[in-house]
Amino acid sequence: MRDEVINQLKSILKKVGEDLLRWRGNAGGEWQGAQLKTEADREAHQALSTALTGLLDIPILSEEDPASHIDPRPDCYWLIDPIDGTASLAGGFDGFVTQAALMENGEPVLASVYAPVFDRLYSAEKGRGAFCNGEPIHVSTDENRLILVDNYPEPKGTAVRMMKELSCTGYLESGSISLKICRVADGSADLFFKDIVVRDWDVGAPALILQEAGGTFTTVDGQPYPFSGNLEKPGLIAARDPALCQKTSSILHHS
Repeated sequence: MRDEVINQLKSILKKVGEDLLRWRGNAGGEWQGAQLKTEADREAHQALSTALTGLLDIPILSEEDPASHIDPRPDCYWLIDPIDGTASLAGGFDGFVTQAALMENGEPVLASVYAPVFDRLYSAEKGRGAFCNGEPIHVSTDENRLILVDNYPEPKGTAVRMMKELSCTGYLESGSISLKICRVADGSADLFFKDIVVRDWDVGAPALILQEAGGTFTTVDGQPYPFSGNLEKPGLIAARDPALCQKTSSILHHS
């Protein structure tokens, strides 16, 4: 049954991704605190929610539906972010995705992330590996390189210090939180960290993809990321291996 669910999930995300391409650069919207909210967010939420309910009629926890932000959470539910990287979408940039994860007993068990501009469709099933466009992906095992991925054309803020203290050999610019985690998963980068608040819908799908690709996904203190309680967590580390994760956590805690 799960094979059919993951295949349909990928098809659903590709369809929503086609809609996002039409809205790119013309999403409108307004800033609510640090979050840009657009009509595209609302339309994508509706399209994704309707399709997922037709696939599995279980609760949906979405960034765009505050009424769904309940605690304790259901045993089984969809965790979705209709648009991760709304500012990129609205600005006409490339690095936005749509994503969903099937959550069971507090952890993602099926997940997919679609980056429509790049036509990259990431997916994973717990215990069965991670894929991009149907091909298996794995984190890098090249110990002679260390590539940090982050938002900007050049490292800024804490990323500058991290590049120096870890002796990074390269830097990769990428868009949304989810896409950066997926770039670690597919071996394009080795490390991504965020030392400010992230939300569970930002990371539910890519966390499983990274873990199934052989990587390590934790909170900023190097502990397993809990998909329970408060939806906001104080940051994340996505790394190719546990040793790099712990080094990164140590640097962040001594800043």
